[in-house]
Amino acid sequence: MGIRHGFGLWMQPLTQTRGWPRETYALAIAIQNISWGVAGIFAGMVADRFGAFRVLVLGALIYALGLVGMAHADTPLLLMLSTGVMLGVAQAGTTYAVVYGVVGRNVPAERRSWAMGMTAAAGSFGQFLMVPLEGHLISSLGWQEALGVLGLAALLIAPLAWGLREPHLAGNQASAPREQSIFHALKEAFGYRSFQLLMAGYFVCGFQVVFIGVHMPSYLKDHGLSPQVASYALALIGLFNVIGTYAAGALGQRFEKRFILSFIYFARAVVIGIFIWAPLSPASVYVFAAVMGVLWLSTVPPTNAAIAQIFGVAHLSMLSGFVFLSHQIGSFLGVWLGGFMYDRTGSYDLVWYIAIALGVFAGLVNLPVKEAAIERGPRLSPASA
Repeated sequence: MGIRHGFGLWMQPLTQTRGWPRETYALAIAIQNISWGVAGIFAGMVADRFGAFRVLVLGALIYALGLVGMAHADTPLLLMLSTGVMLGVAQAGTTYAVVYGVVGRNVPAERRSWAMGMTAAAGSFGQFLMVPLEGHLISSLGWQEALGVLGLAALLIAPLAWGLREPHLAGNQASAPREQSIFHALKEAFGYRSFQLLMAGYFVCGFQVVFIGVHMPSYLKDHGLSPQVASYALALIGLFNVIGTYAAGALGQRFEKRFILSFIYFARAVVIGIFIWAPLSPASVYVFAAVMGVLWLSTVPPTNAAIAQIFGVAHLSMLSGFVFLSHQIGSFLGVWLGGFMYDRTGSYDLVWYIAIALGVFAGLVNLPVKEAAIERGPRLSPASA
């Protein structure tokens, strides 16, 4: 998570070196996000059946190759394939849907939301740690060499994945019987109103965070602020995201998750509005980054915990993957629309306003979510599944 959080730092050096418009890079990141979402469904299915270890190792290898490919992509097509498709597939195999499946299957329900918050907080700390490091690598080694170093760092995922082995899932389904097929799990989820509402909210989450994460460095530079301000701002988002994700997970044990999610989305709309209407300065950027950081990925623990609470954990990685696909469709639109509107109007203003309106929308649609376990026949309760 730390590596991908800093991709906005490469927009200007890469596009200026290649002589490409910002929309080209934005489209590559948009493809990355949609690839992440689509591949995440299948990565979740494999992880649910065979365990996360194999998926994580393969994801680490693709991650390293994708970063090296990004460094040497000299045509827009190669950029789309490396930065877009390969890195998207790699992230699908190394991030939330796969890891949360392990957490959901191995942590008791009464501590599941807290554990998911703790896991998200660890990913958030990676964002805080890696963004300044990535900025330093770009300035000291050059943007291409920096990507090579990150490719080596991505390989560390493989040995760390050893601790997430689940021997009882390694092809031996006799020890983990399922009373619900993939088809029936999907039919049940997509026919359930609360699942649809969670997907709608997650769409907005993706639109907002990826637009801000990728385009804010360029937005700040356009307004005369130094690249260091953007690096520090992204690092602050990561640091305060540690607090926000942990708090959201912990609060999810005590309060209804729909209220937590609605508060987060309404608060984002308010914070973005204040940021774009207030005078811009390094201080205002840092305050925005800190507050937005608390709200950044704090939607992840309550959303995934709600899915587990409603449907059980047998197909948790897969269902989380489908909800995350909605997030990534929002990410695609947010990052691409930012580049598209900038290249045509010279401003990001309209996209900021769309992000505010979507925040209000997401706050409203999460209020009717029903978190109670779905009612099934006696052999198909979420607990037995």
